[in-house]
Amino acid sequence: MTKQLRNYFLLFLLCFVITPIFAQEQEEWGSDLDSLRQAEEAQQDSIIYNASYIRYTTLDRLKTGTFTIPLDTTLKGFQYYNPQYNPRNPSINLGNYGLATRDLLFNPSTEIGFRTGFHSLERYLLNPDSIRYYRARAPYSELYFVSGDQVFSAKIAQNIKPNWSIGALFNASLARGIFTNQRYNDIQPAIYTWYESKNHRYNLLSNLVFNTMNATENGSILNDSIFTAPLENSLDAQEARLRQQREQRPRNTWTDHTFFLRQSMFIGRLDTLNKGTQEQQILPTIAVAHTLRLNQKKFKFFKNESDPNGALPFGGTDLTNDSTMLTTISNDFMYSFSLRGKSVSFIKNEIKLDVGLQHDLMFYKQGRDSLTLEDADASRTASDMSFQNITLKAGLGYRLSDRVNIIGDFRQIITGRNFGDFHYGASANLLYNNTVGRLVLSGYFQNQSPEYNFESMNYTYHKWLNEDLSKIRTTNLSATYENPRFKFSAKAEYYLINNYTYYKEVDNPNHDSRLFRVIEVAQHGAPINLLRFTLGKDFTFFERWHFDNYVVYQKSDFNNILQTPEWYTWHSFYYNTTLVKVINLNIGFDVRFNTPYVAPSYAINVGQFYLPYYGGTDVNENEVKPVEFSTYPIVDAWLTATLKRTNFFLRYDYANKGLFSNGYYTVRRYPMLPPGLRFGVSWKFYD
Repeated sequence: MTKQLRNYFLLFLLCFVITPIFAQEQEEWGSDLDSLRQAEEAQQDSIIYNASYIRYTTLDRLKTGTFTIPLDTTLKGFQYYNPQYNPRNPSINLGNYGLATRDLLFNPSTEIGFRTGFHSLERYLLNPDSIRYYRARAPYSELYFVSGDQVFSAKIAQNIKPNWSIGALFNASLARGIFTNQRYNDIQPAIYTWYESKNHRYNLLSNLVFNTMNATENGSILNDSIFTAPLENSLDAQEARLRQQREQRPRNTWTDHTFFLRQSMFIGRLDTLNKGTQEQQILPTIAVAHTLRLNQKKFKFFKNESDPNGALPFGGTDLTNDSTMLTTISNDFMYSFSLRGKSVSFIKNEIKLDVGLQHDLMFYKQGRDSLTLEDADASRTASDMSFQNITLKAGLGYRLSDRVNIIGDFRQIITGRNFGDFHYGASANLLYNNTVGRLVLSGYFQNQSPEYNFESMNYTYHKWLNEDLSKIRTTNLSATYENPRFKFSAKAEYYLINNYTYYKEVDNPNHDSRLFRVIEVAQHGAPINLLRFTLGKDFTFFERWHFDNYVVYQKSDFNNILQTPEWYTWHSFYYNTTLVKVINLNIGFDVRFNTPYVAPSYAINVGQFYLPYYGGTDVNENEVKPVEFSTYPIVDAWLTATLKRTNFFLRYDYANKGLFSNGYYTVRRYPMLPPGLRFGVSWKFYD
């Protein structure tokens, strides 16, 4: 999408959502607000401690009907602000907030169709599908800030009519890191609106989301023994392989802009649960919906300096401008039909059918500008193409009662560039009772085209064309048992992957320096089996002491190819109390640990993690073995508290430095940050 077209969309939507602000509020809402204000004014120094009049919904919830849920004002997990360190979805990364990140555990994608193959910054993206649409009787706003990594967020939402809300969100961060050229910064503004007709039959969701992310690349530091040998200089004085500063600093830049519009119409009988309450749910018997999504992604790598220290492969140029751009126009049409009894005290014997057709029109461009500092002539190469995919989608569900629910999910690309891709999945949700717990059986069978970066790359330091790659075929079976009453969960999963595709360093048996850091695409010929067991259990002692646990065991015949550990565990021990009757306080520490695994390397200009070459022999005629870092428990101490409408946390990361180790790695040559103090605070306003 051109800048001019994007500005037209922005101007249109601003006019669309702002003009009615000056309209008169309906009488019923005005009286409700007056009653609330009078109740507050009648009490001296009174404060509303909850958000009972602020509720929200999401895109996924509105696909099944119309209902909202209340804000989560608890402290649970408030201190986990960094997406790299999600306790139940850990990662490996380059050592600073915002830099390139990859899942530590094996998590295959379930997307089909065309995919670029860039993932290193995905954890920081603001996704249009995750936008919350609020229903707020009074203006709602929230401010959020974390020191150290300088993470800031602000949001505002308000109903300009009882059935029409608008909102805006602004996220920004600036993480400077410790070593040279570890800086990351992003800006992520968004505006959104939700309209529901008075008869509850028509819904409109719309948003504009802009992501701009800059991850500076230093190629790693030169000193590989900073944790094992005495340092002559401090950590922040360690020399990096790439050292240009300010606007000339080497960096990967992502932009991801989306315009989203979804309209749905309910036809036929409407069933209502919890009528007249805030928990009211509108369930249609027939629904039709259309979704329009305009998205443009750009991935750029910039460098303007020589490379005497080997951050990149041999050769190349001083000035490097590599870029990839994908523009997608997507139209999605859905029809849903539900057959259920007229009694809706609870849903029983419901059959639901969803059918849809999605058309994706895509424009792809990849190219490079290369210019040496000695040569004034630029050589430009680029590849442009346009293509489309048409996907047939269907879902079939049967709900015997509130305790038994069976769902099928079918997606098949019937024509287009990725013809033959499909995803067939099913799940059965079985609840015996709240004491015995719930059993969920699920599985899927998937045929998936390799990401386009596997098929073709035309960058300065990496070029290949693989026209004979086979589709990746994945089979998954899983069984999950959950018992919320006893805070216990267990899951067993089995994966069978054929044609697993990954990046690896080119074969180099003679250790030719000209082939160092040159990567290529590989497809594993043999099927890969992986069995994973996950266990979660939270304990409470004497009402105030808590011990939360999460353990993962995954065993594969090719763990070295997957580059993932066999064991991962996370434990949190904390104490909860109330101070001076108004401050809810938690204080404790976390411990995370994983067993050694083959440590991947990172190719900075293509933003990919890859398997280094370990074949051949070294100068002593000994076999070169994969690098597997020794791993030790990592302890993070923290404190969280809430006072009225304010939550805050204080955490000290890697508090056990010096015990077992002086530092650690998750990716080759990229040390993780030393101990650091972080402070975060969140304010919520409901008036």
